[in-house]
Amino acid sequence: MNGCSRRAVAADVVFDGEKKHHDCAVVIEGQQIAALTRRSDLPSSIEVYNVPQGAWLAPGFIDIQVNGGGDVLFNADPTPAALAKMAQAHRKFGVTSFLPTLITDSDKAMAAALDAVSAIMPREPGILGIHLEGPFLSPQKPGVHRREFIRRPQAHHRQMLGAFRAGVLLVTLAPEDAPDGFIAELVAAGAKVSLGHSMATYEQTRAAMAEGLTGFTHLFNAMRPLSAREPGPAAAALESPDASYGLIVDGEHVAPAMLGLAMRGVGRPMLVSDAMPPVGGTKVEFNLLGARIMVRDGSCRTQEGALAGSSIEMASAVRNCVRLLGLPLEQALRCASRHPAEFLGLGRSLGRLAPGYRADMAAFDPTDISVSAAWVAGERSDYCPGA
Repeated sequence: MNGCSRRAVAADVVFDGEKKHHDCAVVIEGQQIAALTRRSDLPSSIEVYNVPQGAWLAPGFIDIQVNGGGDVLFNADPTPAALAKMAQAHRKFGVTSFLPTLITDSDKAMAAALDAVSAIMPREPGILGIHLEGPFLSPQKPGVHRREFIRRPQAHHRQMLGAFRAGVLLVTLAPEDAPDGFIAELVAAGAKVSLGHSMATYEQTRAAMAEGLTGFTHLFNAMRPLSAREPGPAAAALESPDASYGLIVDGEHVAPAMLGLAMRGVGRPMLVSDAMPPVGGTKVEFNLLGARIMVRDGSCRTQEGALAGSSIEMASAVRNCVRLLGLPLEQALRCASRHPAEFLGLGRSLGRLAPGYRADMAAFDPTDISVSAAWVAGERSDYCPGA
């Protein structure tokens, strides 16, 4: 297919990120959306791809927390080739763009990960940048992160992060352990900052937000819990319209009642997978920085039974929002596309199907969210639902 050709994708239902359009077509020119129009109004000369009958067409899913996929762990293989495998593995679940996520590791691994992302982004539009989940975390809330790698930022870390220009840089940190002014410094350099693996108090969280922190990594998990006299980070997130918080909707990480509470917050809930190598892969166990991780009853766990990331993908997260939480499908879709795009500062180019937006889309069966095709920057990949 000619990358500059004008073509269309038609569906019984097109959800543009705000509302549904019936018997509609998305017209693509190059990598962008040129128009939305009725299917019957398409000129006879245009090439049309008709998604399966009854399927929906919606903005592609955006996952800001992807540790691995396709039997690849980013920490273990921080290379462009590994990133390409991860992108391919997640695309069949409707993920058209994502942030590869490096959990707490050595400086050498951090540098390699930043270099790999910088190298692949010019040829892989589905990769939006990088998420560094650590190493500037609280040793009181390490989760499966190795305590010996948790540390405070030094001058060379500031230089390393400040030099990254390839795309979005998202840094998850514990604000109570960050040096004064560090969050503001990251934000001034263009980074997005998220609270995670933290024992911050409510007051410390609000102070970090005043410096520019706007995100909360896997809300409720690996952070100070809500309590009567210490609201902690979760309360600060839920009460702020400027906050965006990731949620792992797998039925394991967070109880449905707490997920429902988060969905009623005034901020922006975002679906994240926290995916590990088994997503889109064939292996049921892997090595995570020296720890053996196994998939048990659909969950990634250490030999001691602790959760270690997840084996869920974004299509299942959307389905769980509908079936487990009772959300309207449209709301679940916004949590998987529009909200993360807005958090990353990409809300004018991704997360909606509208003229001028990049042609990132997913076609899926609305009953089980099985994906039949996905488009990244106008280029289509076809899948067998359920495969």
